[in-house]
Amino acid sequence: MSTQARKGKGQTRAEHRFHNPQGAEVKTRDEAFAAQQQLDITDQAVSTECKLTLHNGAVTFALTVKYNPNTYPHVVTGGQITSGICGAPWDITGGFIGQNMRLDAKRAGQGSCANTITIVGEYQNPPAYRGTYGFDGATSSFKHTSLYQC
Repeated sequence: MSTQARKGKGQTRAEHRFHNPQGAEVKTRDEAFAAQQQLDITDQAVSTECKLTLHNGAVTFALTVKYNPNTYPHVVTGGQITSGICGAPWDITGGFIGQNMRLDAKRAGQGSCANTITIVGEYQNPPAYRGTYGFDGATSSFKHTSLYQC
């Protein structure tokens, strides 16, 4: 990206200044728009995380969801359900977060619990998702409200 000042009456022309996507000043326009591989951008740049707290009356699940903020709906790239569910932790294996939400997870912990969970919901204000979840392929066994905290 470049910034420049235009010459007005009675003013001298300012020089061009260029910045790369991270905001650092670079010498040329080509450097400012160089391919991301040349700028040493890590995977961290395309992943962020949020916390969700799923409530279903007697149970509360704590979730940390990693997603790509450059997509919409945001593509879920990983995360964990860390507590409140039999066999915790559970590894979040995929899904999306947007106007609707879907999270798929598989059990990583010990126990005689289900092997997978699917959580679905639709966005509501204040920031939360209201929907259902189920185990081993089901998606509508239990109702929930999941609060969104980032």
